[in-house]
Amino acid sequence: MKFIHFTVCMLTAAFISSCDNNEDNKVEKFVLPTISNAGISLPYSVLGTGNGVEIRNGGFGSAAFAHPTNEGEFYAMTDRGPNADATGGKYFPIPNYTPRIGHFKLNNDGTITKLNEILFKTPTGTPISGRPNPAGYGATGEIPYDLNNTILDTDQYGLDSEGLVAMKDGSFWVSDEYGPHIVHYSDTGVELERISPVGITTGSRKLPAVFAKRWANRGMEGLAVTPDEKTLVGIMQSRLYNPSNAGAINKTLTRIVTFDIATGKTKQYLYKQELDNNSNSEICALSATQFLLVERDGNFSGDGVVMKHIYKIDISQATDVSGNDFNAENGLLVNGKALEANTWEELALANIKPVTKTLAVDVFKYLGNYPHDKLEGIWLINSNTIGIINDDDFGIWSDASNKIKAKTLSPSTGTERDGNRLYILKF
Repeated sequence: MKFIHFTVCMLTAAFISSCDNNEDNKVEKFVLPTISNAGISLPYSVLGTGNGVEIRNGGFGSAAFAHPTNEGEFYAMTDRGPNADATGGKYFPIPNYTPRIGHFKLNNDGTITKLNEILFKTPTGTPISGRPNPAGYGATGEIPYDLNNTILDTDQYGLDSEGLVAMKDGSFWVSDEYGPHIVHYSDTGVELERISPVGITTGSRKLPAVFAKRWANRGMEGLAVTPDEKTLVGIMQSRLYNPSNAGAINKTLTRIVTFDIATGKTKQYLYKQELDNNSNSEICALSATQFLLVERDGNFSGDGVVMKHIYKIDISQATDVSGNDFNAENGLLVNGKALEANTWEELALANIKPVTKTLAVDVFKYLGNYPHDKLEGIWLINSNTIGIINDDDFGIWSDASNKIKAKTLSPSTGTERDGNRLYILKF
């Protein structure tokens, strides 16, 4: 009897201990907190200084994507790193900065925690930089300088990362503004595949040659994946210089490209912007044919008229403008001209239809104010709720004399530094 009593007591104690441990290890269920229209800041640290100005290890605003399995968690990505205009090129005050993905959690108390960072690496595991690619590998013609005006080396694997997709297997797809490239990275950031336009010495699978006509620093700004994870969908920020800057007279014509992950087959569609040379800065899939798309200007709230729009677009009735020659430098020709050299009226007469679009959110009106210039990231939280994030450019930019200075929300008179902020919207 004593042995039985002892055994029962031990089992009871073990059960109670197990219950206690389960309580300790219980994952708090995510409940979307109430966030004011002023948004909440993402955490940052300090990278260094340039021209006496603090350079922030923020920059997590070029793209965003929901964690595929963990509610309340999201990824946000940097671009190529801190940079500023230089004559004929760009200053890179931290030349070896590695573009990266931040893994964040929105806590139930309305704060944000950065859980970790995933740095992009070469196929052999060496961290890359954000410096431009060399000739033949996606060069834009930009010359990289350090702050002493010394020309820096280019980087074959360099990336100006702008579009982000997080897959259920833990890997990532990233689009950029150099090649433009679409790069597949492992869960630890190691490059698995690089897909670039025909003519670029990178990888075996290709994008149509015409995408090499991208406007420097306005490349493949957004990337999405259909809910079945079979098709990538990329959006160009602005018109291609096709056949040239001067020849691309249609300044509201931009291209969408789809890429079948299994087969490598592509399709192309046209998106009509509201204003000449606007920026398409994010795309987010709602279904196989419907997407949210950010179209914006580059103005701050104090600059007068401000446009920060999120449109719902549908590609199902749009014309595939791929043409028959994947390798054609200028792509499909209409009236003997590149698409960008035709007016919308000319394209309509040729039975070419752009994607349809309806305004989902006027961000400035919705929030009552949106102080940032660059709305660039969408986190799809649920079927009618999104989080949006701005690109703060690491808290720096350059003045008219190409000197680095602090990026403020009112460029001419303001002192408040720009920073990454998350805003929650219904659509």
